[in-house]
Amino acid sequence: MLKGFNPPSDKNFWKNNNSNVNYWINIEFHSINETFTITVLSFEALIHFLKFIVFSVIIIYISSYSLIMVAKNVQNIKENIGKICLEIGRNAVDIKLIAVSKTFPIEKVSEALETGIMDFGENYVQELINKRNILSKKKINWHFIGHLQTNKVKQIADWIHLIHSVDSENVAAEIQKRAEKAKRTIDVLVEVNTSEEATKFGVKPTKAMELLKFVSQFPNININGLMTIGPFTEDKDASRDSFRILKSIFDEANNVIFIKKPMIELSMGMTHDYEIAIAEGSTMIRIGTAIFGSRTININ
Repeated sequence: MLKGFNPPSDKNFWKNNNSNVNYWINIEFHSINETFTITVLSFEALIHFLKFIVFSVIIIYISSYSLIMVAKNVQNIKENIGKICLEIGRNAVDIKLIAVSKTFPIEKVSEALETGIMDFGENYVQELINKRNILSKKKINWHFIGHLQTNKVKQIADWIHLIHSVDSENVAAEIQKRAEKAKRTIDVLVEVNTSEEATKFGVKPTKAMELLKFVSQFPNININGLMTIGPFTEDKDASRDSFRILKSIFDEANNVIFIKKPMIELSMGMTHDYEIAIAEGSTMIRIGTAIFGSRTININ
């Protein structure tokens, strides 16, 4: 046997049950006085080994490329924010970039973390909980940006950084109930459907002040500001109008007596319209595709 190398004696260990490949072969050498045997990798095993090496290199390359692309995308967005703010006389540090990681794997979140992003937005409670559990040792501000059902509030009330989507009295009352139980104050944004599209959630603009007044009565809820989803259109004027409506409600609400302290956040603007949103006063932009790439939707 080859000196200094002792392969396992169990031959089944070195046998691929699917392909019936013997990974080791014995070669006998005969001389006048003795016979000795060495054990070497079979040709089939060498092929399998080379395939494994090539596959590993490809995986490493893809992972590295993905990390580089996410970092480059974040850099491009930050540079664009700086350029826009310079043009309109705003400070880029006043714009918070929220990485919308919904449906993206945990590896993508980790890649974005490497770029310095600390704020991540999720639309689904269970996915948010799963990712938070896996990344529990990381310093992350988790934002809930999807439609929030009252029966889901209790699952995130103890730790959520900011809820962007308070759109009804029932949801607000449940948040107060859970926040009081958790002995904390939960920061929220009231969601306004400024485009008044039937497919979207959010309070109507004409009812926004009424909802704000209702939410403001709760001692364990802090209204940080407002949120809207602009129309999915190439019409920049339509997007601009949507954001201006939210800014108008924001300004009006900050001048009424029932708002305990001035609201400071306007969460508006996504990949397709964040430039317009910033120009119209956004303080939070929610970016997914421009950071992580296109989403793959599984259809069962």
